[in-house]
Amino acid sequence: MDVRYLELLCELAERGSITGVARATHRTPSAVSQHLRSAERAFGVPLVEPAGRGVRLTDAGRVLADAGRDVAQSVARAQARWDDYRGQPAGRVTVAALPSAAAFLLPGVFRDLDGIPIQLRLTDLDIAEAQYAAQVVDHDIVIGHSLQPAVAGAAAVHTIELVREPLDIAMARGHRLASQPAVTAEDLADEEWIGVPTGYPFDTVRLAVETAVGRALRIAQRIRDNRLVEALVAGGDRVAVLPRFTTPIGEVVLRPLAGIATGRHVFAMLRPDRAERRAVQRVLDALLRVGASFANR
Repeated sequence: MDVRYLELLCELAERGSITGVARATHRTPSAVSQHLRSAERAFGVPLVEPAGRGVRLTDAGRVLADAGRDVAQSVARAQARWDDYRGQPAGRVTVAALPSAAAFLLPGVFRDLDGIPIQLRLTDLDIAEAQYAAQVVDHDIVIGHSLQPAVAGAAAVHTIELVREPLDIAMARGHRLASQPAVTAEDLADEEWIGVPTGYPFDTVRLAVETAVGRALRIAQRIRDNRLVEALVAGGDRVAVLPRFTTPIGEVVLRPLAGIATGRHVFAMLRPDRAERRAVQRVLDALLRVGASFANR
């Protein structure tokens, strides 16, 4: 049984298309298709079938793709034992992270890893909550967030909560509500908001306020970048939802929202095989330590 065929089928199961496999493995789509035909000849059964304009795995293909995952995890365990024998985790670890979480977690992680031969390679990803789990196909560790204590779409992914970060209501220092120690949904009902795109976790806070007051809020803009949100809030009378750990207190002030749970859960997500690597485990340990240092702020 050629392990390369199992790896190919596993890639197709995770990426969903020949084009996706070709891009990830630095091959042409025709080369991937040819390799799939060779796999079918080797196993003697159809492994893919037409599906719209693409292909999908047959039942036999799915069995072998699952076997490919098992092989990848066994290889990772062997690498972990070899790392133990050599005495120290080493190598490259790729991390894809939500920027607003990376901003308070990653500086401490780099300090924690100082002097250890692990090369950390960071990619910043600002995407919808439900899309983070899928990024484990291309990265060793993915850092995402959710307002729920579970990650959307992560059934086949290892998930570890790093920290729960409060989400506060941001306003200009001179705003009429800034003198209050906290604000309520009723305080905010008539305010104009700087929101985030639909599907992003912070939008859940807006929806909770709408539910509490029984009417829609006025959303002036929907913006992804927290720094831009801060600038717009500081320069006017609008309010927004911003994370407590990374929002600089200056022209913008933060006030907790009374009566509504507004914390976001920040998670690390990993493929089971990559979670076996000692270097990946060492980076995860550093993330957990840094996250714990923010837990009670």
